[in-house]
Amino acid sequence: MSTTRLLQHIRAPRAAVYRALLDPRAIAVWKVPDGMRCTLHEFQAREGGHFRISLTYDEPGHAGKTTSHTDTYHGHFARLVQDRQVVEVDEFETADPALQGEMTITLTLSDADGGTELLAVHENLPPGVSPQDNELGWRMSLEKLAAYVERS
Repeated sequence: MSTTRLLQHIRAPRAAVYRALLDPRAIAVWKVPDGMRCTLHEFQAREGGHFRISLTYDEPGHAGKTTSHTDTYHGHFARLVQDRQVVEVDEFETADPALQGEMTITLTLSDADGGTELLAVHENLPPGVSPQDNELGWRMSLEKLAAYVERS
């Protein structure tokens, strides 16, 4: 099992970033890598609340983890600390043993240079998920998060 760690500076206050981490409309915009679209099937933005999300490739030719073109995952919010931290536990919906298992994502916010520094730690990646691909997808998503919050 491997871990991905990323830092993203966002020119907005922590409260605004925290809201975007838990707002289903915002999630649908930012929590998706380039070349994919996001569908929220369920989203309960509270500690212990459950969610189910699908990411579908825009172009054919990409293999999904759940279906031929889609990655679906479900999970719950393990810990929410207002304006400071979101901890979620995710699991892909897949029959492939190399992609199965719970992953923990911890998003920690701190004040930095007139804005917010977001530290994203994605732990326990299944062996079938390339850490490099995971990092690239998260980098794309966090850049979208920054752009979304900075525009608001």
